[in-house]
Amino acid sequence: MTKIKFGTDGWRAVIAEDFTFANIDRVAQATASYWNSLSLSQGQAGSKPVAVVGYDRRFLSDQFARRTAEILAGNGFHVVLSSCPVPTPAVSLAVKELQAVGGVMITASHNPPKFNGFKLKAHYGGSADPSICQAVESRLDSTPVSFLPLDLAQREKQILLKDIRPKYYAAVKRRVDFKRIASSGLRLAHEAMFGVGAGCFDALLKGTTCTVTTINAAHDPFFGGINPEPIPQNYGIGSAYLKTHPHDLCVVTDGDADRVGGMDGRGNAVSTHQLICLLLQHLHDNRHLRGRVVKALTTTSMLDKLCAERGLELVETGVGFKYVCSEMLKGDVLLGAEESGGIGFPGHIPERDGILAGMMLMELLAWKKKPLNKLLRGLEESYGPYRYARIDTPFPLEKREALMEFCKKNPPAKLIKSTVTDVKSFDGVKFIAADGSWLMVRGSGTEPILRIYAEAKSDADAATLLRLGQRLTKQV
Repeated sequence: MTKIKFGTDGWRAVIAEDFTFANIDRVAQATASYWNSLSLSQGQAGSKPVAVVGYDRRFLSDQFARRTAEILAGNGFHVVLSSCPVPTPAVSLAVKELQAVGGVMITASHNPPKFNGFKLKAHYGGSADPSICQAVESRLDSTPVSFLPLDLAQREKQILLKDIRPKYYAAVKRRVDFKRIASSGLRLAHEAMFGVGAGCFDALLKGTTCTVTTINAAHDPFFGGINPEPIPQNYGIGSAYLKTHPHDLCVVTDGDADRVGGMDGRGNAVSTHQLICLLLQHLHDNRHLRGRVVKALTTTSMLDKLCAERGLELVETGVGFKYVCSEMLKGDVLLGAEESGGIGFPGHIPERDGILAGMMLMELLAWKKKPLNKLLRGLEESYGPYRYARIDTPFPLEKREALMEFCKKNPPAKLIKSTVTDVKSFDGVKFIAADGSWLMVRGSGTEPILRIYAEAKSDADAATLLRLGQRLTKQV
């Protein structure tokens, strides 16, 4: 049988190779077995035998979701099955609001079109932590698959088909100063990357003075020939459009709309690091909010400067929003963020939310009444420059452990001309220099790929650090 292993955010595999209905049966049954093993206490979070299932626009996602719902229903759960493709955070919010035992989102997020995935959500409305994933894995093939066909499950009220987007939209509006946004007259472009985010901002901003233009809104399981990841190399179509059709801001969301990227109004890429820093500045300086700031290892050092200047505690975690989520669950978090565009906000769900992040950027522009590029220049003048770069390179899984061990034991003496002063190795290996520049190597949680990250004072220096990282990979 296919070995099924959960990565940084669920299980992903190639459709018709490993991601099959037979393997969905195995994973859904293991999930149901785990949830049934829990002691459900009345009135406690996750206390109801209810589960939420959603899906994205990928090939067969609706059918994989239906099969998952049938198996959960066959194991005694009342299932709320989304009646249409939805953003992942909408599923997480429904889990939290229904006090459900958990949820499943059928999506491979930003992966290439040939992939699909099974994201597991815990009762608190966030990514399942490693212990939950391991518990599900340990139950694979331990019990026969039990399922209840959809038509019968609906008659017996075990499965409820429901559009969960309206309550999600209402929750997003509550988290922002919606009146301020509604009267701002801002022109928003949304690069939906053919994903489930298409139409979300149109619905949220309907009836306001804002205008919304959605780019690449079509339902295309091939994502227009790109990977639906919010990184500049995938912005070509949207960038070309904006050069001749200026807007105030372009928000970019990935395939399942839980991650965010951006462009300025004329199609120039804005890094996720810049967006994160702008949002922290806004929440603290304009809204006067305080709390801990949580960032994944691969997130900009500019955030460190912002926190130090404002007296905010900064917590650094491993890569994967589930680690940021763990800190958010402890409370007193002002912002949770990761390099790949995952941003979480207090008072919402302990989960990244690309749609809410986009609305919060709208709030920032409405509040400051300044062009985005002027805000970015101010950030750079006060705390920069910081230039970030990343490359992914194929790397055999069987050599990964040896490479990490080599890097830990053989750190470079310097990065560019600055002495290496710290090495962090709780997730991959990160070398940090005295001037704040850094280099990190880390294996993907879902693919035989090595990710090399760097940040320095210039694009040229960041590229030099990436080449150093590539040389390190040839040492084992």
